[in-house]
Amino acid sequence: MLTQEENELLTRVGSGTPAGQLLRRYWHVVGAASELTEKKPKKRVRVLGEDLVLFRDRSGACGLIAEHCAHRGASLYYGFVEEDGIRCAYHGWKYDACGRCLEQPFESPDAGYKEKIRQPAYPVEKLAGLLFAYMGPPEKKPLLPKWDVLMRQDGARKLDSYQLLRCNWLQAMENSVDPVHTYYLHAHTLRTRGNKEAAYYYRPLSKLEFELVVHPAWAGIQKRRFFAGDTARVETPHPLIFPNMLLVPARHSYNMHFRTPVDDYNTQIFHVSFRPTRDGGVVEQPEDPPLELVSTKNEAGEFHMENFPSQDQMAWESQGPVANRPNEHLGESDQGVILFRKLVRDQLRAVQNGGDPVGVNRDAAKDDVIRLIPEGYTAFSDTADQDD
Repeated sequence: MLTQEENELLTRVGSGTPAGQLLRRYWHVVGAASELTEKKPKKRVRVLGEDLVLFRDRSGACGLIAEHCAHRGASLYYGFVEEDGIRCAYHGWKYDACGRCLEQPFESPDAGYKEKIRQPAYPVEKLAGLLFAYMGPPEKKPLLPKWDVLMRQDGARKLDSYQLLRCNWLQAMENSVDPVHTYYLHAHTLRTRGNKEAAYYYRPLSKLEFELVVHPAWAGIQKRRFFAGDTARVETPHPLIFPNMLLVPARHSYNMHFRTPVDDYNTQIFHVSFRPTRDGGVVEQPEDPPLELVSTKNEAGEFHMENFPSQDQMAWESQGPVANRPNEHLGESDQGVILFRKLVRDQLRAVQNGGDPVGVNRDAAKDDVIRLIPEGYTAFSDTADQDD
């Protein structure tokens, strides 16, 4: 278990907190390009406790800017998107995607006042239709990782977002190194409803294996299950990618989860599914693929428990907005959770001491596609697993 002080250390994500400073050293998914249309080129977002406006100007550039105008605090969400930026609807101050103040109607141009104003703004990059933002120190900005699931062209890619998860980001990530939950939360839940979809997990475990992985471009924890009486099959490792991602090789597809901390008490989950062609043939990829919403709750606001996302979110959210870790009792099967918490603590210290956390890369010479799928594995092989 953790002390209350340790729990606060790992869960608070505001700009002045240790975990907030750590998380700001990575890129985070803030939306999908398809959400910014000609008719509605802007979207309110909240990321790491900051209220922001995501927009695409008329030239096609995307920006992420603090919602409240530096002039008098009116919301830029109601502003006018123009060719080179966004103009506040209150007094007309205009900002570009970098936060520079371009115009100040009714102010004397000779005073040079607009050169002194800078609206908080963060760089945005697009990859596979997702929009990623970096909210940390500019001089520490890493290259946006080229995850293989987002880079491949030999298959169909699908983007989803889940209903807002009303709990802290750490609860979702701890689940990614808790491989025993699949027996009851997924397999048993579905079987009691007459669904054998997760029968693969409905077997006792003989051993759990966790490996801390640190590569130049990414770091995380590989997990693997060994099932009792099952000697012919070795489960493909599922990497938890530090700090807030998960890759799952599933039957006929690869699934990548991005858990973006909204604030201390909410998390937005984005999901990418990639289904490769059997023959390796290249598939034309849409410029801005649609983002579909995955339902996790029924009309009454209760988890419907009919699919993995709903079951997982029930387990995470029902722990409370921030899990009461000082009151928990960990067992042998929780070794992955313990390892992940240590990894977070170690990286908090690295940042506090002026260093880089694991898994960030600023070297263009090492900006290669990051292969997460094990060599020799295909989505159509007998070693493919279910999603969890």
